[in-house]
Amino acid sequence: MATTDLHTDEASRQGASSCVGVFDSGVGGLTVLTALRDAMPTEDFIYFGDTGRTPYGSKPQEMVARFAEEISAFLLSKQVKAIVIACNTASCAALDKLSRTLPVPVFGVIDPAIDAALVHGKRIGVIGTSGTINSEAYQTRLSARGAHVWSKACPLLAPMVEEGLWDDPIAQLVVRHYLEDAPKSLHSLILGCTHYPVLKNVMSRVVPWVNLIDSAESTAEVVRTALHQKGLANTRGTGAIRHFVTGDASSYRLLASRFGVDTSSVTAIDVADLIVLGQQFAATPQQRMPA
Repeated sequence: MATTDLHTDEASRQGASSCVGVFDSGVGGLTVLTALRDAMPTEDFIYFGDTGRTPYGSKPQEMVARFAEEISAFLLSKQVKAIVIACNTASCAALDKLSRTLPVPVFGVIDPAIDAALVHGKRIGVIGTSGTINSEAYQTRLSARGAHVWSKACPLLAPMVEEGLWDDPIAQLVVRHYLEDAPKSLHSLILGCTHYPVLKNVMSRVVPWVNLIDSAESTAEVVRTALHQKGLANTRGTGAIRHFVTGDASSYRLLASRFGVDTSSVTAIDVADLIVLGQQFAATPQQRMPA
């Protein structure tokens, strides 16, 4: 990958016709991308799947934060007007810093999920990667709003989705292993990983009494509203999607096609080049866009 000059023109970077950048550790963020596309069919998107370094959930938060900064630098080099962190683990590790330092609006997936869950009541379960659950990001926010929280780390679920095991006997066994002790008193269960919505069918058979909450639609609505308010909404785009991955492009294309998104443009990015771009970005003072 050729190194891209990060000193892009502010207006072109943030113009309404620019793309919305979306990233995740792998294919899970495609659940969010699909909701974004449905909510904003005339927006164009760049999706970055860090498939060469997935999963994020078992990695230290400092490492995940660095990955998020590197990917954000890449997306900014493509002149995106906003960035959606379509990954709970990365939202926990990096959202606060990126929101403070990047020159474009940055959105996470945690608060939209919490808002959606509280509609159903205050007895709320949360499942996610080890990184997300151990960060206590959900637990702290929910408790502050008066909720009673049950939480559980489910480290095998995201890798299982990356392997394409969505609705088969293996998925059934693994989901049951994690959720068999979920309290019957729960009003809702937050799927605190963007990989998990593809397992909804399996989960609904294991915990049929609970409302399953994923953040995709609520996040998409937050982003749509913000872009309109900031004058960044694109009403003339075609809904084009370009994908960039750090792993094998062919494997990604095969799995991503199951999400119903256009995978005609998939480009593999070398991790070494991504690291260099991140270092270059970190050394460059950024001008924060006014709120």
